[in-house]
Amino acid sequence: MLEAQKKMKTWFYALLSLPATAMGFGLSVQISALSWILSTKYGLDIHEIGIVWAAGPIAGIIAQPIVGAVSDKLWFMGGRRRPWVILGGILTGLMLLALPNLEIVQKVFGMAGEEGLLAIAVAVALTLDLAINVSFNPTRSLVADCTSKEQRSTGFTWMQTVSGTFGVLAYLIAVIWGNEFLIYVGAILAVLFTVLPIFFIEEPRELNAEEESAVKQEKTSIKDMAETILPLSGFLIYGIYVICGKLMGLTVGGDIFGLDYVETACVVIEILAIIAVLLNLPKSTEDNNQFQKILLAHSFTWWGVQTMNIYMFFYVSTKIAGLAEADFADINSWAFLVRDLIGALLPVLVLNVIAQKAGMAKTHTGSILLMGLGYGLIYLFGTNIIVFFASLCIVGIGWASLVSLPFAIMSERVDQSKMGLYMGIFNLSVVLPQLVASFKMGEVVNAAADKSIIFAICAICLLISGVLWIAVKDKK
Repeated sequence: MLEAQKKMKTWFYALLSLPATAMGFGLSVQISALSWILSTKYGLDIHEIGIVWAAGPIAGIIAQPIVGAVSDKLWFMGGRRRPWVILGGILTGLMLLALPNLEIVQKVFGMAGEEGLLAIAVAVALTLDLAINVSFNPTRSLVADCTSKEQRSTGFTWMQTVSGTFGVLAYLIAVIWGNEFLIYVGAILAVLFTVLPIFFIEEPRELNAEEESAVKQEKTSIKDMAETILPLSGFLIYGIYVICGKLMGLTVGGDIFGLDYVETACVVIEILAIIAVLLNLPKSTEDNNQFQKILLAHSFTWWGVQTMNIYMFFYVSTKIAGLAEADFADINSWAFLVRDLIGALLPVLVLNVIAQKAGMAKTHTGSILLMGLGYGLIYLFGTNIIVFFASLCIVGIGWASLVSLPFAIMSERVDQSKMGLYMGIFNLSVVLPQLVASFKMGEVVNAAADKSIIFAICAICLLISGVLWIAVKDKK
């Protein structure tokens, strides 16, 4: 073990963050370049791009809990998380290389025409997001494994600071050298930052004595899992519906405020789930009920955030005054750069300090409400480019907290020996809302003449999330 790991020196936190940084950089490349390259280079429309983006969460639903549960038990190549981190990093690099070369891949597989291109795009996006999902869970679990409960807030805020800094670099590269150059840089970093650092980090074979005494060693039953994911019921049913229904061309009738019968049922079920969780009607333990509340609040956050991630390019290209067509991609990249710059600077410098005094849950709640305010300002006044970027600075406060503190908050409420499994379940509160953003929000945005609706959706989702986060309490 490195001396720096024994003493948990600052630079070891940075080293520990590099595998997650690789996946974060890959995600930044995906956010910055995927919608742009599919729209401009391959000519896909908004609805088709939504389908491509949906491939990722479908992969995450399946991959994250399975990989998390397996990595909790498997010891291979000197670690629980190490094999998955390496595998995911290499796959991510290969798929990023494929992204700007879809025509070559299309020819190799002999799939001609626009339908063939869409199929190849979905396959590459699916594999890319599967690779990122395969690695994201172990990289985050690695931070929890190698830190004590007292060090965890520091560990995850450092993870976001390092990852966020490289995320800013990603958007800066896109602005200066273009998205295609960014994709190739992302492919290189995905491999380097996963394969090399992981061999200098020693994973604990056993939990330390302090945490071992707090661990509940009971087996996790199907009933326990069903109870745990209760707050995501409506999202889960909708996810199954779009995967099995819409992707296979099946249709369901009805038009209730723009929703078909299944979508309406999902809304009703989710409302009932919210009531059940907030009132703890299943009589869950304190820790499990708090974890349910975290899942619930986190899901609405990501519904709003993913709506921005997927469709902001269409807002930029239609709503901001005074832009030429050649400026669209650059402004889109600058927008994410500003958000991620704030997200990189605040976690260690500000949020961790506030969280140590006020508590992580309260700090995160305030940050999410500020994020909702930022989205609301863009909706109302974002056609002015100065207001647009100023509002993104406010959004960045929430982003800084979103990609750091929730991991530390949820890690206090779960069985430490099953961290990978619960990280996988926690990821469902990200990928299931992304299905809503990819499909239903894609329909809404595509049908709307005014693309400001993108940020109206974002603001409403973040407001709901902030209110739900108020119910989450820090563990004393």
